[in-house]
Amino acid sequence: MSKSPLRTFLITGVSSGLGRAFAAGALGAGYRVIGTVRRPEDGAAFEAQAPGRAHALELDVTDFDAIPARIAAEERLRGPIDVLVNNAGYGHEGVLEESSIDDLRHQFDANVFGAVAMIKAALPGMRERRRGHIVNVTSMGGFITMPGISFYCGSKFALEGISESLGKEVAPFNVHVTALAPGQFRTDWAGRSMDRTARSIADYDAVMDPIRASRQAKSGNQPGDPDKAAQALLTLVSSENPPTRLFLGEDALGLVTQKLEQMKSEVAVWEAVSRSTSFEA
Repeated sequence: MSKSPLRTFLITGVSSGLGRAFAAGALGAGYRVIGTVRRPEDGAAFEAQAPGRAHALELDVTDFDAIPARIAAEERLRGPIDVLVNNAGYGHEGVLEESSIDDLRHQFDANVFGAVAMIKAALPGMRERRRGHIVNVTSMGGFITMPGISFYCGSKFALEGISESLGKEVAPFNVHVTALAPGQFRTDWAGRSMDRTARSIADYDAVMDPIRASRQAKSGNQPGDPDKAAQALLTLVSSENPPTRLFLGEDALGLVTQKLEQMKSEVAVWEAVSRSTSFEA
């Protein structure tokens, strides 16, 4: 167990996937963890991991109005929140033309607005104490894109932009903000946790059917180890100079590097047009 001073993490979505691994890693390192769950039985299982240091909070991050009072109550009970990890969320798979506005709204409620609501509840205390770290779990899909997950990528792009801008706002208060962007990790994200829109337009069969089949086949066999992601999180929050963005996984690094090269090439090709729009000197 770590000999470092006890710090309190608030991690959303600790019942499964990366959230469960993040919580287990922090508890194993000796930290106190408040973890949000949706069901009482999940809360009991979570607290059993480390009685006295694992504290379950039944909370739906899309219940925006309930969040401020619930977080304030937890801080009164458990002490100041040092690290907020916005992990709760889900993936939506579906061709944009086949997917509804309600699909988009639900995706943003969970992946963007829920995270922002949690930030707004925890940030005042961090600012007043002049310390804290907000980690928003985004995705390599918050920088690269793939067909069939446009709503998901849009939500993660949004959270990336919010994270980067927020980091500049709160830096004077010694509060850090990092977008943690995993690649493919061995979780249920592409399995039972994914919301899939039914197929309806035959024109997209050639694009979408192989992608959907491949993603389902890979579920449970992804290359990323959630326990190692948890160790990376602990390294991140213990850094005196944490990054604005941290990609996790060789796949994420490879795809991000490839996109950066493509962007540089495209910018160069269209540079003259970009420069043509200014007033003449």
